[in-house]
Amino acid sequence: MAKKALIERELKREKLVAKYAKKYAELKAIAGDAKRSEEERAAARLELQKLPRNANPTRQRNRCAITGRPRGTFRQFGLARTKIRELAFAGDIPGVIKASW
Repeated sequence: MAKKALIERELKREKLVAKYAKKYAELKAIAGDAKRSEEERAAARLELQKLPRNANPTRQRNRCAITGRPRGTFRQFGLARTKIRELAFAGDIPGVIKASW
């Protein structure tokens, strides 16, 4: 089980990303638009730098929904590989079976 503080930190990041998502997308569009003047693009980049660091979506980390493990998480299930294995063997994940060939 991951530390409670690390899980809470990720939840805090998710809230910040959601809060600044619209503004972040607008500024990224302006900064990357070649049709705009260089001054506008530079101003947009400066505004992006003023946003909170944790408002950047790339700072989010996928974690297991059960254990909070940060590595080896499958996006399809939202679980760590160890938990997927346990639940699949128990038959708790529909459509997932042990491979045999």
